[in-house]
Amino acid sequence: MRSSDPADSADAAVGDTIDSEQTFVRNGGLVLVLDGRQVVVSGTPDPGRLLGRRMDLYLGTALDDPYTVRTGTTVIHSPAGRHEPVRYSAQPLTPRGEGDAAWLVRLTRAGLEPPARGRGNTPHARLSHAAAMSVGASLEMTDIATGLARLLVPDFADVASVDIPEEVLDTEEPPPATRSMRRLRRVAVITPDGRTPPHYHGAGKRLPPFPDPPQLHAMGDNPVVRVSGRAELAGALGLTPDETPTLIPEGAHSLLIAPLFVSGRLLGVLAAWRTTTAAQFDEDDADLLAEIASRGALALDNARRYAREHHTTVALQRSLLPPVTTDTPAATTAGTYVPARGDAGVGGDWYDVLPLSSLRAGFVVGDVVGHGLRAAVAMGRLRTAVQSIADRDLDPGEMLAHLDDLVLGRWIDRDTGDVYPDVAAQGATVLYAVYDPVLHRCAVASAGHPPPLVLRPGEEPEFMELTPGPPLGVGGLPFETVEVDMPPDTLLALYTDGLVERRDDDISTAMTELATVMRRHRHESLDTIGSEVLRALQPPDGDDVALLLARVRAVSAESVAEWNLPGDPSIVRRARELTHHQLGCWGLDELAHTTELVVSELVTNAIRYGGSPVELRLIYRDDTLICEVSDPSNSQPRMRRATVNDEGGRGLFLVAQLTQRWGSRYRSTGKTIWTEQNVSTAPALQSVVLTGVFDTDTL
Repeated sequence: MRSSDPADSADAAVGDTIDSEQTFVRNGGLVLVLDGRQVVVSGTPDPGRLLGRRMDLYLGTALDDPYTVRTGTTVIHSPAGRHEPVRYSAQPLTPRGEGDAAWLVRLTRAGLEPPARGRGNTPHARLSHAAAMSVGASLEMTDIATGLARLLVPDFADVASVDIPEEVLDTEEPPPATRSMRRLRRVAVITPDGRTPPHYHGAGKRLPPFPDPPQLHAMGDNPVVRVSGRAELAGALGLTPDETPTLIPEGAHSLLIAPLFVSGRLLGVLAAWRTTTAAQFDEDDADLLAEIASRGALALDNARRYAREHHTTVALQRSLLPPVTTDTPAATTAGTYVPARGDAGVGGDWYDVLPLSSLRAGFVVGDVVGHGLRAAVAMGRLRTAVQSIADRDLDPGEMLAHLDDLVLGRWIDRDTGDVYPDVAAQGATVLYAVYDPVLHRCAVASAGHPPPLVLRPGEEPEFMELTPGPPLGVGGLPFETVEVDMPPDTLLALYTDGLVERRDDDISTAMTELATVMRRHRHESLDTIGSEVLRALQPPDGDDVALLLARVRAVSAESVAEWNLPGDPSIVRRARELTHHQLGCWGLDELAHTTELVVSELVTNAIRYGGSPVELRLIYRDDTLICEVSDPSNSQPRMRRATVNDEGGRGLFLVAQLTQRWGSRYRSTGKTIWTEQNVSTAPALQSVVLTGVFDTDTL
């Protein structure tokens, strides 16, 4: 041990700990988990004051040889001033090359000889080695519990079981030990022949509440409880004659119960029974089970924490994704999100479908770097930002530029050592497409994202030719918008790189396969196409996938009326007449008065402030009436509330009151002011609003 101030503090803490026979019971030692800086983050039976302290052991690095156990002896100083020799053994917990090192360290008194089972090729030594090699290899609590029980049968015990509190199985914090004994569920039962003993509670059964006899209460102070004799077993467990067969295997005469403690909390109970083996458990057996239980407790706690983060991440990810299918005037869509298989789990891939003005729709897919809760949180922030910026009706290139500015200016301007989750947005890729069902055109821009696949009716599939900008957070380069024609019934596939990238193959191979599957199933439902794509491409284990499919629609020519008007104030009357006539053709006479008033205000403002020519367009589709007025000016309108003495300024206020929604958007030249009215509710709204407005003195 190298001398340092943190080590001196740790020496004193360890000295306090090893002076207590309740912690180092029968030289069982203390098992600790250290992070890469040798700070104690967990331990069993109870690390006490060692939590958060830094040890200073000579361990080398986890990358030297991940299978070599580091051993050594050092001297620490107890509070009484004695020099206490301590033996340590340490093994890396982190696989080769994956993240910061973590260590599993066992401390024992070096002045006492370890039990004979720890040396040589004895059955106990082999079992101890098997536990060291296998316990903790899984991140599933059920697998860990089954593995613990299987280690003991048949060489050590005839029946082994593991019971875990229901709170732990639900990934919650372990409850206090006394309360844990009241809500246990049996997770694993192992016997030599694989059959559960008659009447004995098998795996999955909830155990009855245990009383609190002295033998079980002693588990808080001792690593193992040892009981012999069937009558003594029933008395130790506080069982009635009816309960005895369900909790004590037939023929059992000796029992070892080892609590699975971590930081003073009970994560489960490991029980070993002897039924056909004549010998009863002895002290050496109890010591061995205590060692195995210590390893099992740490493995269970690690699995519980992993499962809790995974469940939290999945819930967050699912809550942030839109409905799987949507049906809008612009398109029908079907989205799929597939978490990464293996240890990677949920990541930051996402998709969205955004309703925009004038029946248009926005399609988005994005990919945040990394996996886990941090990536999911960054994905949620990005998705919210996209929704907010897209509501401004910008073209795709401008939308991505604003999103990039947001990431650069507010999310990654932090200390690089900060764990704030927004920094995960740096390097994210996004593809944004806007489809217009009236013009049958789609505008697309990419921030470092793979191009979408387009499959037009009667044509071969093709990937859009884009000039992608850099991923978000890089800055300095523009995002180019590309527009393409998309006739009705065109299929559009947006996806993340996890669908097509392979470590051992070129990306073009998977993209060709994607095009082939889309062409083969082009006439089937979107859900079927999505399933076939995922089945054919079989995404790799290490990356998640988001896939968004859209089949676009068109607004028929009969549902659209448009006129080009000169910039003359006298044309306002003509605009009202055209509107009145068109609404009559559509059978919307009840909306004539309201819509004429809206058109009059918007055309007047366009002539007065925007210039010539003025374009008027009416769209009627799916119970929605849309009115658009476009002019060559780039100035945005601003609604204000006029005072009693003002002669003007009430036009947009009146428009807002007579319609469900209104807004404006830029075009390549000029702007468009649009309004939406719901055909079924607009007449009632018109009556209420006009009565309220014209009964006042504000007009």
